[in-house]
Amino acid sequence: MNDSPYALSHLDALESEAVHIFREVAGEFERPVILFSGGKDSIVMLHLALKAFAPAPLPFALLHVDTGHNFPEVLDHRDRVVAAHTLTLHVARVQDYIDRGVLRERPDGTRNPLQTLPLTEKIRSERFDAVFGGGRRDEEKARAKERVFSLRDEFSQWDPRRQRPELWNLYNGRHAHGEHVRVFPLSNWTELDVWQYIARENIELP
Repeated sequence: MNDSPYALSHLDALESEAVHIFREVAGEFERPVILFSGGKDSIVMLHLALKAFAPAPLPFALLHVDTGHNFPEVLDHRDRVVAAHTLTLHVARVQDYIDRGVLRERPDGTRNPLQTLPLTEKIRSERFDAVFGGGRRDEEKARAKERVFSLRDEFSQWDPRRQRPELWNLYNGRHAHGEHVRVFPLSNWTELDVWQYIARENIELP
């Protein structure tokens, strides 16, 4: 155990890493955006982003892919957060694509797999070059292989062979026209870390 007064706790180290990632993106990219679903991971991610730039305003917009199946409390919380911090919110609605006949409802009723097209088209139309997501490596095997900076092609597809090394927390944000980089500040967090951080920071949830 390190008894130094300068030693960071486990949560402090994770917070410091995430803050560094947000600031790195602000310095490397022109039009970053934060994916915000109103779930606990995206709420923690926004909390960290606000901390990273306080007392200055957040230099990123928010993007919500609305499945149309959100609880009203989640949407109310989203709108309160946006108003409280004077944020810009972009919304891509799955229902709009269903109404136009571009997407069809699935037999099982879930709309989560239908989010890809609205998200990809919104990224393209708004020319976002970095997209923050709340994915964590402990969630699934595929996530465990993904870097903090994850290059996506013009179709938002991920190619593991194009992964870049991230030695010494140095991140390469280079990308071609039409490509973008997904950024995962919570990559090294676990489910327990997220809940403990929410409790420590007294973060409001819907």
